[in-house]
Amino acid sequence: MKIARHAIVMGSLAVLSGCGASSEDELRQWMAELRASTKPHVAPIEEPKKFQPQKYSAAAELDPFNLSRLTMALKKDSAQNASNAALIAPELARRKEPLEAFPLDAMVMVGSMNKNGKPVALLKVDNLLYQVYLGNYLGPNYGKVVGISETAIKIREIVQDVTGEWTERIATLELQEGKK
Repeated sequence: MKIARHAIVMGSLAVLSGCGASSEDELRQWMAELRASTKPHVAPIEEPKKFQPQKYSAAAELDPFNLSRLTMALKKDSAQNASNAALIAPELARRKEPLEAFPLDAMVMVGSMNKNGKPVALLKVDNLLYQVYLGNYLGPNYGKVVGISETAIKIREIVQDVTGEWTERIATLELQEGKK
């Protein structure tokens, strides 16, 4: 409502600005009367809610951060992981392939093709071009090629976590167009 009044006042001023110097005094008088009669309306602010402190009632309960409970939970998880460890352990007895000597970030996928109906990825490492097939190994983390598409190579790596357990993670080498 206040904005509408100001808009009317401004519109009136614009219309009256074309009038001569004699009507300027009338306009000033009218503006002074309008300012004197217009009172702003401000809504009162509610009082803030008073803080009521509460006593901690779970002090007698079990502490969720108790070290003995945490170690028991970790032992239980590690027992489950130990049963799966044989499934995720790297093949240490096999002969290393040439591309396992290079980190994945030193490899650049430059293309892909089908050879005898099988997908083949082309990797450039140290200015040499390598053909990579499904099942080949890449990188220092026992990475095995599990998927080859036109635009990417999907690699399953086996790495040790902070507890020393072997875990699996997926890495991807994407096609780098324009890289030479």
